[in-house]
Amino acid sequence: MLPRLLGHYRVFALVRDREQCAFWREHGARPVLADLDQPASLRRIAGLADIVVHLAPPPAADRRRRAGEQRDSRTRWLLAALARGRSLPQRIVYISTTGVYGDCAGALIDETHAVRPSTVRACRRLDAERQLRAFGRRGVVVSILRAPGIYATDRLPIERLRKGSPALRAADDVYTNHIHADDLAALTCAALRYGRSNRTYNASDDSQIKMGDYFDLVADGLGLARVPRLSRGEAEMRLPEMQLSFMSESRRLLNRRAKCELRFRPRYAQVADGVAAALKERENRC
Repeated sequence: MLPRLLGHYRVFALVRDREQCAFWREHGARPVLADLDQPASLRRIAGLADIVVHLAPPPAADRRRRAGEQRDSRTRWLLAALARGRSLPQRIVYISTTGVYGDCAGALIDETHAVRPSTVRACRRLDAERQLRAFGRRGVVVSILRAPGIYATDRLPIERLRKGSPALRAADDVYTNHIHADDLAALTCAALRYGRSNRTYNASDDSQIKMGDYFDLVADGLGLARVPRLSRGEAEMRLPEMQLSFMSESRRLLNRRAKCELRFRPRYAQVADGVAAALKERENRC
């Protein structure tokens, strides 16, 4: 994303590890040493930027709270720091997750679909969205991109394939949604220009593919064995809770709003095209 921004903006990068500062300077950004888990360190960002791209994930789950009571303290501290400036930022773009929709039983859904997060991580994302929406009512244009599974050359399920971690059999499998990292970067930049106030967008490609088929697609491209398939009953007995949670939600995203309002034209409209490009780049690197 950074190369896309540098031609149009002066970019500040909030980093919490001093050793990362040199990396960001070398790539054209101005590092700002601060930590979203340390509110006092955020004073320096007040009034610093007119536009904010919020990419930080929520902190670890609070085990004392139930799923629906989870909060994103990082977003809270960020917004509190931004509010201290002489003027508020003009625009915020936040990368959320499509997990806020919960299980939709494979239905086609757009951004008007009710949010029913069923996992702790999705509940924290929804809390961040709500905080940002409230902040947006203060005159800041807040655009929220709900991203599904992000993949790229260095973000393919290769280790899982090598371990042979099972997937669900076709009759029990779930629909998953994807976007190539390059397309998400392009969509984020489009939201900086065209995003509407307090508006959510499904940041997804045009694919309709099931989870096991995605694994098979990558395995075939790499010449690896396809993973074994289990019935849902077998999976519930054999797989860890975290892995099983990803197999418990099925939905097919519609991205018409992003195409219409943000003028989004994915470079990799089908996940098969994006995976092929990622594998080709991986081969060229070796």
